[in-house]
Amino acid sequence: MVNLNAEMAELWGALGAPAAGRPRIIQVAAARRGEGASTVARELAFFAARRAGRSVWLVDLDLLASSQFLAIGDEAERYGLLGEAAAASPDGSIFFKVQPASQGPDGQAWPDARFLAAHRVGAARWWVTRFRREALRGRQQVHILPEGEYWAALRRFADLIIVDCPSLDRSQAALTVAPFMDQTLMVVAADEPDVRAPAFARDALTGSGADVVGLFFNRASVSPPPFVRSFIR
Repeated sequence: MVNLNAEMAELWGALGAPAAGRPRIIQVAAARRGEGASTVARELAFFAARRAGRSVWLVDLDLLASSQFLAIGDEAERYGLLGEAAAASPDGSIFFKVQPASQGPDGQAWPDARFLAAHRVGAARWWVTRFRREALRGRQQVHILPEGEYWAALRRFADLIIVDCPSLDRSQAALTVAPFMDQTLMVVAADEPDVRAPAFARDALTGSGADVVGLFFNRASVSPPPFVRSFIR
């Protein structure tokens, strides 16, 4: 893992470490699944919390899969044990809508924010979110909202928020939240033969209001993927 830590340190420096008292939201996205974006998001959060000493939230926008929560749980010896579920919204705001709305036992509307939990990871100051898919009923569906209230609220509770988005070939979530992100990092497989998809994805993100700060290449065909030193503006 030495090389992995070195690559995260280099990426951390390339992104520009957030100054004290100035929280930052970094979106990690990819054009297609399998590029390794989730691994980059998770490792960057791990580095920022353990090595840089920042308070970090890793927000997983692949709500129905909650792959970040599962991946961290599967590697507890590396990342640390997952803590008990806690509220993931500091003020009741949230970045998604569940439809049709849920009702509690008293017949009152069940706040959408209750569908999202946050779990502390080990002893470091970082948390990972998990969507409570088991709380969905019947034909309920969840949709990402083009609203910034939740992201503004979360800034008051973390130095760094890393948002792991599903790939653009299967979800519009990255485009929906792009205007509320400070930086967008695109991840591309180093052995990707066709660069058109990443280029189109970059243009789509930029058109949606994202500040695409660079491309990070990794060899997604190897597990765990070794990262290539290719971060460009």
